[in-house]
Amino acid sequence: MRHSYTPTLAELEAFCACAQAGTTIRAAEVLGRTQSAVSRAIGGLEAKLGVPLFLRARQRLTLSDAGRAFLREAAPLLDQLNEAAMTVMAFGGQARVLRIAVLPTFGRLWLIPRLRAFQATMPDLSIDMAARLTPVDFALDPFDVAIQRTHHRASGAAHDHLLDEELAVLAAPSLVSGPLSPQDVLRLPLLQQSTRPTLWPDWCRAQGLDPRLALRGARFDHFDMVLDAAQAGLGVALVPEILARAALDRGDLLRAVPGDFATGQAYTLIYPDQSRDLPHFARFRDWLRAEIEGIWA
Repeated sequence: MRHSYTPTLAELEAFCACAQAGTTIRAAEVLGRTQSAVSRAIGGLEAKLGVPLFLRARQRLTLSDAGRAFLREAAPLLDQLNEAAMTVMAFGGQARVLRIAVLPTFGRLWLIPRLRAFQATMPDLSIDMAARLTPVDFALDPFDVAIQRTHHRASGAAHDHLLDEELAVLAAPSLVSGPLSPQDVLRLPLLQQSTRPTLWPDWCRAQGLDPRLALRGARFDHFDMVLDAAQAGLGVALVPEILARAALDRGDLLRAVPGDFATGQAYTLIYPDQSRDLPHFARFRDWLRAEIEGIWA
């Protein structure tokens, strides 16, 4: 039988506690164990690994080179286990949980403000939402559904079209007073979305302009940051119109150029086959489609 060198949880906890506390006495107090139990765990771990993890001087423990290397790996493992436990505890014993992966700005500016209405129809449902800019692997990631764009293809999953992505050229009233020509837009600072750096060049091509003129300007990670920068008057934004509607309605942003620019992408509901059997997923899918249709009503 192959020998296992994998530490037990008790050994990992004792090691990390001793590394932080510096003595087995203090580590035992932190862990709520006896000093002898902590000492046995450290001794067993060192015997299992075949290297001393601590240098012992009187009653003090100092990490050896091997101990410091092991701590870099062991401490994050314990943190991850603790986070996993707290995630489960946060569900509060509710049997029904809907785990959603969503594009960051779409989630913050469009989905979250509407979720209260959905949860009112299913008060016993807990929502677990996470931002994702990369495709979801439903075989590995614990999600029931993702709301992303067309190119976020997930193997073996269904992809339901929600709405086409159309971008609007927007600016604060302090920067523009009315509609501009595309040439005039290029004379202003252009706010760049760093995870989608081709948007402005693609817009320029559609306008018959040199795309090289659109590469300058401050860069931001997400569309919500681009929108905030535009409202602060830092430059002109090229963002999905659906994400900017609230700012447009408030008058915080104006259309610098009439009309929208279609990217050829679409917002998509992506889900694995097993989600079809979840009644709360079906309710969410139907509700989301109705909300999308209500945009154009």
